[in-house]
Amino acid sequence: MSDIQPLIHVVDDDPSVVKSLRRLLQSWGMKVRTFGSGEELLSALRESLDADCTVIDVKMPGMTGLEVQEHMNRSGMNVPIIFITAHEEEGVEEYALRAGAVGFLRKPFADEALVGLIRKALHQFRPPGRD
Repeated sequence: MSDIQPLIHVVDDDPSVVKSLRRLLQSWGMKVRTFGSGEELLSALRESLDADCTVIDVKMPGMTGLEVQEHMNRSGMNVPIIFITAHEEEGVEEYALRAGAVGFLRKPFADEALVGLIRKALHQFRPPGRD
C-alpha cells in the first residue's frame, strides 16, 4: 500500500463489532470512521465524506446494508463495499455480489480475510493519484 492511509468506513449496529474492527484496521495502518447505522453513513456521505472502502453489516435496524448499497449505487457513489453478517439468509450473498459488492464475510471471520478483501478493493477501485 502507499504512504496515504486509506479511509475505511465501518457500519454495524453492534458497538463491540465496531470497536473490534476499528482496532483491527488501525493496526493495519488504515484510518477508520465508524457508524452505528446505514442512515448515519448516508448522512455523512451527503456531506462529501468520501471513503476508500466501506465494511457494512447486512442486518441492522432501520436501513439494511443491502438498502444502503442500493442507495449508494443509485446515487453514483463508487465506493467498494464489503458485507459482513452473522445471519444465514438464502440469496443475500449472491444479491450483494451481483449489485457490486467486493466481498461477503460471515461472522466470525479471520482478520486476514477482511484485510485481504479491503486490499483487493483498494487495488481495484482506488482513484488515480491515491496509489
